[in-house]
Amino acid sequence: MIMRWLSCLLLPALVLAEPVDWLLTARYVVTVDARHQVIENGAVAVRGDRIAAVGTRSDLEKRFQPRRRLDRPQAILAPGLINTHTHAPMSLFRGIADDLRLQDWLEKFIFPAEAKNVTAEFCRWGTRLAVLEMLLGGTTTYTDMYYFEETIAAETKAAGMRAVLGQTVIGFPVADAKTPDEALVRAEAFLKAFRNDPLITAAVAPHAIYTNSDETLRRSRVLANKYDAPLLIHLSETRRENDESRAKRLASPTQALSALGLFDGRTVAAHGVWLDDTDLAIIRSKNVGIAHCPSSNMKLASGIAPVTKMLSLGINVGLGPDGPAGSNNDFNLFEEMDLAAKLAKVATGDPQSVSARQAFEMATMGGARVLGLEREIGSLEAGKRADLIFVQVGKPHVQPLYHVESQLVYASKASDVSDVFVNGRQVVRGGMSLTLNPAEVLAKANAYRQAILRSLPQ
Repeated sequence: MIMRWLSCLLLPALVLAEPVDWLLTARYVVTVDARHQVIENGAVAVRGDRIAAVGTRSDLEKRFQPRRRLDRPQAILAPGLINTHTHAPMSLFRGIADDLRLQDWLEKFIFPAEAKNVTAEFCRWGTRLAVLEMLLGGTTTYTDMYYFEETIAAETKAAGMRAVLGQTVIGFPVADAKTPDEALVRAEAFLKAFRNDPLITAAVAPHAIYTNSDETLRRSRVLANKYDAPLLIHLSETRRENDESRAKRLASPTQALSALGLFDGRTVAAHGVWLDDTDLAIIRSKNVGIAHCPSSNMKLASGIAPVTKMLSLGINVGLGPDGPAGSNNDFNLFEEMDLAAKLAKVATGDPQSVSARQAFEMATMGGARVLGLEREIGSLEAGKRADLIFVQVGKPHVQPLYHVESQLVYASKASDVSDVFVNGRQVVRGGMSLTLNPAEVLAKANAYRQAILRSLPQ
């Protein structure tokens, strides 16, 4: 009789509890929502590929009945980081040529090395190496410009990662296309193959104004708009690019590309170092997203992008590590956040330029806005895709903890990431990949190293 009475009391609570696939709890939940909520003893409920709710642990434990749960009392639960510019397969060229100017690095080392080594299989294993590093370091979405992009997409999906992937269009023979016409045909096939994919956003990626004809640039924009796809391009990365454009066209690269109509649609422009006020006004009016690459710009001595001014104008700015083969040798977005904040302070002489909060937002919601995915990813809010990371805070370098966002930007490391979810699926657990075989990937990377060394000028 007593048991029946107790069951009657408990039954309504059990019936009212909503079923979810995961209940994730942490010491702090950093939402990056419009109010910038940081929830102590917080939790996130996940149902399928979406976030069902965000709140305190006590509230969500009452509301939901999870099929599985993950409790990390010494961690920060945050949105997955968003990389807005890189070249993933170039992981296999990591460190072959350093301490050079961009044009020397490209023309004397990278372009020749690519001509001798890049194949679909090269891109397959280079992508696996890059994705392994990115996921272990808390990046859940990345943006790529390279060759054989359909292979890169297949490997990214297999690893359970989200990506915006641009098929490169360039004005000279490359590994997967001998002409720009052939590259555009490949790009359209890629756009068709991955249209409406839950993880892959296909894009068109004309390399730069100085490597394509005006006609190719116009056709790239038309193709991207035909499929409502993003267009990715390098923009005003170096003084040389800027000076040559002004000498040849009597206009900056930004002004020239705008006149060609290249910004008349979704556009992600990487670097944006040499932008004047007229350029910034164009970028703002055309809603061009900027992928800020601080470590690459520093390593190549390209300059310091006017990020503080961009943010003050309301321009969407994300972060990218660029390629790991001379312009930057890793895919570490924690490093990019730290450098973005500090470099802005040095450039302006103002320690309040690009706060920790702004830097973390650039790596999350800022990146989502740059990619046009702000309704899907970038923050922890009900209804958004469940792309989340746990960052451990029990180590000496992150103790004691006073301000969560500052700790994430100035103290936390990529190696502090313990668990990663993409689209509601756990892909990293306890610092170990669940979708890739690290030993196999590293062995293959070393095999490629031997082949690449043999191909380089002696």
